[in-house]
Amino acid sequence: MARISPNFFQQSSTKLPLDKISKIFAKILPIYWAFLTYMLLKPGVENREYFFMFDGIDKVLHLSIFMVLGFSFMCAFPRIKFLIFLQIMLCYGMLTEILQDVMGFGRSLEGLDLVADTVGFLLGYILFQKIKSL
Repeated sequence: MARISPNFFQQSSTKLPLDKISKIFAKILPIYWAFLTYMLLKPGVENREYFFMFDGIDKVLHLSIFMVLGFSFMCAFPRIKFLIFLQIMLCYGMLTEILQDVMGFGRSLEGLDLVADTVGFLLGYILFQKIKSL
């Protein structure tokens, strides 16, 4: 009969903390992505009654939410190649812009939104790389 070492059930201390973070973000990412898709495609209503509203706030929001998406994606899939990451994020950004225009819910395709999306997910990628190298 084979003997089981007393250390068999102990978690290995050589695991990177990135593995644990990756598992957490792998669970968070689909929820965030579904919520983001809903928010990007729901009927738009222009609201200017708050003090912090200004022209171009939608570009700041696009940049911010795509930065979180890019960072979350990289945390969930830390070993993905940059070109694959770039293709997935660009396709998602273009698809949401096209769907906003086609669905007819009061939203439209805007090239600057796609630029803000791209800058956002690239900042998320850079942030991930900087944190990973610490």
